[in-house]
Amino acid sequence: MSKIAHYDTIVSPVITEKATIASEQNKVVFKVANTATKPEIKAAVEALFGVKVKAVNTLVRKGKEKRFRGIIGRQSDFKKAVVTLEDGEAIDVTTGL
Repeated sequence: MSKIAHYDTIVSPVITEKATIASEQNKVVFKVANTATKPEIKAAVEALFGVKVKAVNTLVRKGKEKRFRGIIGRQSDFKKAVVTLEDGEAIDVTTGL
C-alpha cells in the first residue's frame, strides 16, 4: 500500500474527553474511511506513526437528524477505529498527520 492510500484510510484523530481517557490505557481513536477494514487501518497506523498495533476495534456512528434555524438536516454516518497499541508505544495526536 502506498503512503497516499494510508492517508486516505485515516481521516483524522478523534479528540474528545472519552478518547483522552482511553489514551491512558494505550488506546488511540481515529476517524477512518467508511470502506476501511481492520487490516488496512492497522497497516496505515503502523506505517504513518511507526508504532506496533496490538488490536483494532471499529464502530460506525450513524448520522443524526439535527435542526438548525428550523430546517432539518442530516449528519453523515462515519466510522471510528479504536487502535490499541503495544506496551511502550505512544502516538501524540495533537501534532497531526
